[in-house]
Amino acid sequence: MSFLPSLVEIILGILLLFGGGEFFVAGSVAVSLMLGIPQVVIGLTLVSLGTSAPELFVSLISTVQDNDGIAITNIVGSNIFNVLVVLGLSSLVMPLRVKSRLVRRDVPLLLAVSMAVWGMAAGGRVYWQAGLALLAGLVINIVWECRTASETPDEDDAFEMDGRSTLPVALVKLAVGLVLLVAGSQVLVRGAEAAAAALQIPESVVGITIVAAGTSMPELVTSVVAAYRGKADIAIGNVVGSNIINQLLILGLCATFSGEGLVAEPILVNRDLPIMIATTLACLPIFWSGGVIRRGEGFVLVLLYVMYLIDQVIDVSVGGEMLNTFRVVVLVLVVPLVLVFLAWEVLKWRRQHRSST
Repeated sequence: MSFLPSLVEIILGILLLFGGGEFFVAGSVAVSLMLGIPQVVIGLTLVSLGTSAPELFVSLISTVQDNDGIAITNIVGSNIFNVLVVLGLSSLVMPLRVKSRLVRRDVPLLLAVSMAVWGMAAGGRVYWQAGLALLAGLVINIVWECRTASETPDEDDAFEMDGRSTLPVALVKLAVGLVLLVAGSQVLVRGAEAAAAALQIPESVVGITIVAAGTSMPELVTSVVAAYRGKADIAIGNVVGSNIINQLLILGLCATFSGEGLVAEPILVNRDLPIMIATTLACLPIFWSGGVIRRGEGFVLVLLYVMYLIDQVIDVSVGGEMLNTFRVVVLVLVVPLVLVFLAWEVLKWRRQHRSST
Protein backbone atom coordinates (compact mmCIF):
# COMPACT_ATOMS: atom_id res chain seq x y z
CA MET A 1 0.00 0.00 0.00
CA SER A 2 1.39 3.41 -0.99
CA PHE A 3 1.59 6.37 1.36
CA LEU A 4 -1.22 8.45 -0.19
CA PRO A 5 -4.06 5.94 0.48
CA SER A 6 -2.78 5.45 4.03
CA LEU A 7 -2.73 9.23 4.53
CA VAL A 8 -6.37 9.37 3.38
CA GLU A 9 -7.21 6.67 5.91
CA ILE A 10 -5.45 8.60 8.67
CA ILE A 11 -7.35 11.81 7.84
CA LEU A 12 -10.66 9.92 7.61
CA GLY A 13 -9.99 8.23 10.93
CA ILE A 14 -9.26 11.58 12.61
CA LEU A 15 -12.50 13.06 11.25
CA LEU A 16 -14.51 10.06 12.48
CA LEU A 17 -12.88 10.32 15.90
CA PHE A 18 -13.62 14.04 16.12
CA GLY A 19 -17.29 13.54 15.24
CA GLY A 20 -17.57 10.54 17.54
CA GLY A 21 -16.15 12.51 20.45
CA GLU A 22 -18.69 15.29 19.93
CA PHE A 23 -21.65 12.87 19.86
CA PHE A 24 -20.24 10.91 22.80
CA VAL A 25 -19.95 13.99 25.02
CA ALA A 26 -23.39 15.35 24.02
CA GLY A 27 -25.11 12.03 24.60
CA SER A 28 -23.34 11.09 27.82
CA VAL A 29 -23.86 14.54 29.40
CA ALA A 30 -27.56 14.52 28.49
CA VAL A 31 -28.06 11.01 29.92
CA SER A 32 -26.17 11.94 33.10
CA LEU A 33 -28.28 15.06 33.66
CA MET A 34 -31.48 13.05 33.20
CA LEU A 35 -30.23 10.51 35.74
CA GLY A 36 -29.50 13.29 38.25
CA ILE A 37 -25.73 12.90 38.34
CA PRO A 38 -24.11 16.04 39.87
CA GLN A 39 -22.77 18.51 37.33
CA VAL A 40 -19.36 18.64 38.96
CA VAL A 41 -18.96 14.89 38.37
CA ILE A 42 -20.00 15.33 34.73
CA GLY A 43 -17.47 18.09 34.21
CA LEU A 44 -14.59 16.22 35.80
CA THR A 45 -15.26 12.87 34.14
CA LEU A 46 -17.38 12.79 30.98
CA VAL A 47 -16.36 16.11 29.46
CA SER A 48 -12.67 15.53 30.23
CA LEU A 49 -12.98 12.04 28.80
CA GLY A 50 -14.66 13.43 25.68
CA THR A 51 -11.53 15.20 24.41
CA SER A 52 -9.43 12.13 25.32
CA ALA A 53 -11.84 9.65 23.69
CA PRO A 54 -9.82 9.43 20.43
CA GLU A 55 -6.65 8.53 22.35
CA LEU A 56 -8.64 6.01 24.43
CA PHE A 57 -10.15 4.13 21.50
CA VAL A 58 -7.04 4.25 19.30
CA SER A 59 -4.84 2.89 22.09
CA LEU A 60 -7.38 0.24 23.13
CA ILE A 61 -7.86 -0.95 19.53
CA SER A 62 -4.08 -1.06 19.09
CA THR A 63 -3.73 -3.08 22.31
CA VAL A 64 -6.38 -5.57 21.22
CA GLN A 65 -4.57 -5.94 17.88
CA ASP A 66 -1.23 -6.53 19.69
CA ASN A 67 0.17 -3.29 18.30
CA ASP A 68 1.90 -1.95 21.40
CA GLY A 69 4.02 0.41 19.29
CA ILE A 70 1.02 2.61 18.50
CA ALA A 71 -0.85 2.02 21.78
CA ILE A 72 1.74 3.48 24.15
CA THR A 73 3.44 5.99 21.82
CA ASN A 74 0.05 7.52 21.04
CA ILE A 75 -0.36 8.35 24.74
CA VAL A 76 3.14 9.75 25.20
CA GLY A 77 3.09 11.66 21.91
CA SER A 78 -0.33 13.12 22.68
CA ASN A 79 0.89 14.43 26.04
CA ILE A 80 3.90 16.09 24.42
CA PHE A 81 1.69 17.58 21.68
CA ASN A 82 -0.84 18.87 24.22
CA VAL A 83 1.70 20.86 26.25
CA LEU A 84 3.90 22.16 23.46
CA VAL A 85 1.41 22.72 20.63
CA VAL A 86 -2.06 22.98 22.19
CA LEU A 87 -0.93 25.17 25.10
CA GLY A 88 1.53 27.06 22.89
CA LEU A 89 -0.95 27.89 20.12
CA SER A 90 -3.67 28.78 22.64
CA SER A 91 -1.39 31.33 24.31
CA LEU A 92 -0.46 32.76 20.90
CA VAL A 93 -4.15 33.39 20.28
CA MET A 94 -4.60 35.05 23.68
CA PRO A 95 -2.29 35.22 26.75
CA LEU A 96 -3.65 32.74 29.30
CA ARG A 97 -4.04 33.55 32.99
CA VAL A 98 -3.33 30.59 35.24
CA LYS A 99 -5.25 29.85 38.45
CA SER A 100 -3.14 29.16 41.53
CA ARG A 101 -4.87 25.78 42.01
CA LEU A 102 -3.36 24.62 38.73
CA VAL A 103 0.18 25.47 39.89
CA ARG A 104 -0.29 24.17 43.44
CA ARG A 105 -2.09 20.94 42.66
CA ASP A 106 -2.76 19.88 39.08
CA VAL A 107 0.64 20.38 37.42
CA PRO A 108 2.56 18.76 40.33
CA LEU A 109 0.07 15.87 40.15
CA LEU A 110 0.66 15.53 36.40
CA LEU A 111 4.40 15.60 37.00
CA ALA A 112 4.17 12.89 39.68
CA VAL A 113 2.01 10.66 37.45
CA SER A 114 4.38 11.15 34.49
CA MET A 115 7.42 10.19 36.57
CA ALA A 116 5.56 7.14 37.91
CA VAL A 117 4.73 6.04 34.35
CA TRP A 118 8.38 6.48 33.37
CA GLY A 119 9.39 4.26 36.26
CA MET A 120 6.80 1.65 35.31
CA ALA A 121 8.05 1.57 31.71
CA ALA A 122 11.76 1.54 32.62
CA GLY A 123 11.85 -2.26 32.65
CA GLY A 124 10.67 -2.49 29.04
CA ARG A 125 7.04 -3.40 29.75
CA VAL A 126 4.07 -1.83 31.52
CA TYR A 127 2.39 -4.80 33.21
CA TRP A 128 -1.22 -5.29 34.29
CA GLN A 129 -0.30 -4.62 37.92
CA ALA A 130 0.93 -1.16 36.91
CA GLY A 131 -2.27 -0.70 34.94
CA LEU A 132 -4.40 -1.44 37.99
CA ALA A 133 -2.31 0.99 40.05
CA LEU A 134 -2.92 3.73 37.46
CA LEU A 135 -6.67 3.04 37.45
CA ALA A 136 -6.73 3.16 41.24
CA GLY A 137 -4.96 6.52 41.03
CA LEU A 138 -7.65 7.71 38.61
CA VAL A 139 -10.44 6.81 41.06
CA ILE A 140 -8.64 8.58 43.91
CA ASN A 141 -8.10 11.66 41.74
CA ILE A 142 -11.76 11.83 40.65
CA VAL A 143 -12.96 11.56 44.25
CA TRP A 144 -10.49 14.25 45.30
CA GLU A 145 -11.49 16.50 42.40
CA CYS A 146 -15.20 16.11 43.18
CA ARG A 147 -14.68 16.91 46.86
CA THR A 148 -12.55 20.00 46.25
CA ALA A 149 -14.58 21.23 43.28
CA SER A 150 -17.86 20.99 45.18
CA GLU A 151 -16.40 23.25 47.85
CA THR A 152 -15.79 26.02 45.29
CA PRO A 153 -18.38 25.56 42.55
CA ASP A 154 -17.97 27.53 39.34
CA GLU A 155 -21.24 28.67 37.93
CA ASP A 156 -19.71 29.27 34.51
CA ASP A 157 -19.15 25.54 34.14
CA ALA A 158 -22.82 24.64 34.62
CA PHE A 159 -24.35 22.34 32.02
CA GLU A 160 -27.79 23.03 30.61
CA MET A 161 -29.97 20.35 29.13
CA ASP A 162 -31.63 21.00 25.80
CA GLY A 163 -35.37 21.13 26.33
CA ARG A 164 -35.92 19.14 23.14
CA SER A 165 -33.59 16.36 24.30
CA THR A 166 -35.19 13.13 25.44
CA LEU A 167 -33.66 9.95 26.79
CA PRO A 168 -34.00 8.05 23.46
CA VAL A 169 -32.36 10.95 21.58
CA ALA A 170 -29.53 11.11 24.12
CA LEU A 171 -28.99 7.34 23.91
CA VAL A 172 -28.90 7.51 20.11
CA LYS A 173 -26.23 10.25 20.29
CA LEU A 174 -24.25 8.16 22.73
CA ALA A 175 -24.50 5.07 20.51
CA VAL A 176 -23.57 6.99 17.35
CA GLY A 177 -20.59 8.50 19.18
CA LEU A 178 -19.34 5.09 20.29
CA VAL A 179 -19.73 3.63 16.78
CA LEU A 180 -17.85 6.53 15.20
CA LEU A 181 -15.10 6.32 17.84
CA VAL A 182 -14.59 2.57 17.28
CA ALA A 183 -14.73 2.89 13.48
CA GLY A 184 -12.45 5.93 13.45
CA SER A 185 -9.95 4.17 15.72
CA GLN A 186 -9.79 1.13 13.45
CA VAL A 187 -9.39 3.26 10.32
CA LEU A 188 -6.70 5.44 11.91
CA VAL A 189 -4.71 2.47 13.25
CA ARG A 190 -4.91 0.70 9.88
CA GLY A 191 -3.78 3.86 8.10
CA ALA A 192 -0.92 4.37 10.56
CA GLU A 193 0.30 0.80 10.08
CA ALA A 194 0.14 1.20 6.29
CA ALA A 195 1.93 4.56 6.43
CA ALA A 196 4.73 3.06 8.51
CA ALA A 197 5.11 0.21 6.01
CA ALA A 198 5.04 2.59 3.01
CA LEU A 199 7.62 4.93 4.53
CA GLN A 200 9.64 2.01 5.93
CA ILE A 201 9.75 3.51 9.41
CA PRO A 202 8.78 1.98 12.78
CA GLU A 203 5.10 2.13 13.69
CA SER A 204 6.09 3.74 16.99
CA VAL A 205 7.37 6.81 15.09
CA VAL A 206 4.03 7.18 13.28
CA GLY A 207 2.23 6.65 16.60
CA ILE A 208 4.15 9.33 18.49
CA THR A 209 3.84 11.93 15.71
CA ILE A 210 0.99 11.59 13.18
CA VAL A 211 -1.39 9.49 15.28
CA ALA A 212 -0.70 11.47 18.46
CA ALA A 213 -1.29 14.79 16.70
CA GLY A 214 -4.45 13.47 15.09
CA THR A 215 -5.99 12.16 18.28
CA SER A 216 -5.12 15.46 20.01
CA MET A 217 -7.16 17.54 17.55
CA PRO A 218 -10.16 17.77 19.96
CA GLU A 219 -7.91 19.22 22.67
CA LEU A 220 -6.37 21.65 20.16
CA VAL A 221 -9.71 22.92 18.86
CA THR A 222 -11.25 23.12 22.34
CA SER A 223 -8.32 25.03 23.85
CA VAL A 224 -7.78 27.45 20.95
CA VAL A 225 -11.49 28.33 20.81
CA ALA A 226 -11.58 28.70 24.60
CA ALA A 227 -8.55 31.02 24.49
CA TYR A 228 -10.14 33.13 21.74
CA ARG A 229 -13.28 33.49 23.87
CA GLY A 230 -11.24 34.44 26.95
CA LYS A 231 -11.88 31.14 28.78
CA ALA A 232 -8.31 30.56 29.95
CA ASP A 233 -9.36 28.05 32.62
CA ILE A 234 -10.87 25.76 29.97
CA ALA A 235 -7.89 26.14 27.64
CA ILE A 236 -5.30 25.26 30.30
CA GLY A 237 -7.39 22.82 32.33
CA ASN A 238 -8.24 20.90 29.16
CA VAL A 239 -4.54 20.25 28.49
CA VAL A 240 -3.57 19.30 32.05
CA GLY A 241 -6.71 17.20 32.61
CA SER A 242 -6.31 15.38 29.30
CA ASN A 243 -2.68 14.52 30.04
CA ILE A 244 -3.62 13.10 33.44
CA ILE A 245 -6.45 11.02 31.94
CA ASN A 246 -4.21 9.80 29.10
CA GLN A 247 -1.89 8.19 31.63
CA LEU A 248 -4.17 7.14 34.49
CA LEU A 249 -7.15 5.92 32.44
CA ILE A 250 -5.95 5.10 28.94
CA LEU A 251 -2.53 3.66 29.77
CA GLY A 252 -4.07 2.00 32.83
CA LEU A 253 -6.75 0.24 30.76
CA CYS A 254 -4.35 -0.74 27.97
CA ALA A 255 -1.81 -2.18 30.41
CA THR A 256 -4.52 -4.03 32.36
CA PHE A 257 -5.90 -5.76 29.24
CA SER A 258 -2.58 -6.27 27.48
CA GLY A 259 -1.98 -9.75 28.83
CA GLU A 260 1.81 -9.91 29.00
CA GLY A 261 2.15 -6.15 29.34
CA LEU A 262 2.63 -3.25 26.94
CA VAL A 263 6.07 -3.22 25.33
CA ALA A 264 7.94 0.04 25.96
CA GLU A 265 10.75 0.33 23.42
CA PRO A 266 14.15 1.59 24.65
CA ILE A 267 13.87 4.82 22.63
CA LEU A 268 10.54 5.54 24.32
CA VAL A 269 12.05 5.07 27.77
CA ASN A 270 15.31 6.88 27.03
CA ARG A 271 14.04 9.77 24.88
CA ASP A 272 10.27 10.29 24.60
CA LEU A 273 9.19 9.75 28.21
CA PRO A 274 11.93 12.07 29.55
CA ILE A 275 10.83 14.69 26.99
CA MET A 276 7.23 14.28 28.18
CA ILE A 277 8.35 14.91 31.76
CA ALA A 278 10.55 17.83 30.71
CA THR A 279 7.61 19.51 28.96
CA THR A 280 5.59 19.22 32.15
CA LEU A 281 8.46 20.65 34.19
CA ALA A 282 8.69 23.55 31.73
CA CYS A 283 5.12 24.50 32.63
CA LEU A 284 6.04 25.39 36.21
CA PRO A 285 8.33 28.40 35.57
CA ILE A 286 6.00 29.54 32.79
CA PHE A 287 3.02 29.41 35.15
CA TRP A 288 5.03 31.10 37.91
CA SER A 289 5.89 34.13 35.74
CA GLY A 290 2.98 36.24 36.91
CA GLY A 291 0.42 33.49 36.51
CA VAL A 292 0.16 34.27 32.79
CA ILE A 293 1.30 32.28 29.74
CA ARG A 294 2.40 35.05 27.39
CA ARG A 295 2.72 34.89 23.61
CA GLY A 296 6.52 34.74 23.81
CA GLU A 297 6.33 31.68 26.04
CA GLY A 298 3.74 30.12 23.73
CA PHE A 299 6.07 30.65 20.78
CA VAL A 300 8.88 28.91 22.68
CA LEU A 301 6.62 25.90 23.36
CA VAL A 302 5.67 25.55 19.69
CA LEU A 303 9.32 25.99 18.64
CA LEU A 304 10.35 23.16 20.98
CA TYR A 305 7.80 20.85 19.33
CA VAL A 306 9.19 21.75 15.91
CA MET A 307 12.66 20.79 17.18
CA TYR A 308 11.23 17.52 18.50
CA LEU A 309 9.73 16.73 15.07
CA ILE A 310 13.01 17.57 13.34
CA ASP A 311 14.77 15.11 15.66
CA GLN A 312 12.24 12.43 14.71
CA VAL A 313 12.65 13.08 10.97
CA ILE A 314 16.46 13.04 11.10
CA ASP A 315 16.40 9.88 13.22
CA VAL A 316 14.31 7.87 10.73
CA SER A 317 15.67 9.36 7.50
CA VAL A 318 19.38 10.01 8.03
CA GLY A 319 20.46 9.14 11.57
CA GLY A 320 24.10 8.65 12.39
CA GLU A 321 26.42 11.62 12.53
CA MET A 322 23.81 14.19 11.46
CA LEU A 323 21.46 13.14 14.25
CA ASN A 324 24.26 13.38 16.82
CA THR A 325 25.23 16.84 15.53
CA PHE A 326 21.65 18.08 15.72
CA ARG A 327 21.20 16.82 19.28
CA VAL A 328 24.48 18.42 20.37
CA VAL A 329 23.31 21.77 18.92
CA VAL A 330 20.00 21.42 20.75
CA LEU A 331 21.67 20.57 24.07
CA VAL A 332 24.42 23.16 23.83
CA LEU A 333 22.50 26.03 22.24
CA VAL A 334 18.71 25.64 22.28
CA VAL A 335 18.17 24.21 25.77
CA PRO A 336 20.36 26.83 27.55
CA LEU A 337 18.61 29.64 25.62
CA VAL A 338 15.21 28.31 26.66
CA LEU A 339 16.31 28.04 30.30
CA VAL A 340 17.68 31.60 30.24
CA PHE A 341 14.43 32.84 28.69
CA LEU A 342 12.30 31.12 31.35
CA ALA A 343 14.52 32.42 34.17
CA TRP A 344 14.34 35.94 32.72
CA GLU A 345 10.54 35.78 32.57
CA VAL A 346 10.33 34.70 36.20
CA LEU A 347 12.81 37.38 37.37
CA LYS A 348 11.04 40.06 35.36
CA TRP A 349 7.73 39.15 36.96
CA ARG A 350 9.28 39.22 40.45
CA ARG A 351 10.67 42.70 39.87
CA GLN A 352 7.31 43.93 38.61
CA HIS A 353 5.55 42.29 41.55
CA ARG A 354 7.90 43.95 44.08
CA SER A 355 7.54 47.39 42.47
CA SER A 356 3.74 47.13 42.52
CA THR A 357 3.71 46.22 46.21
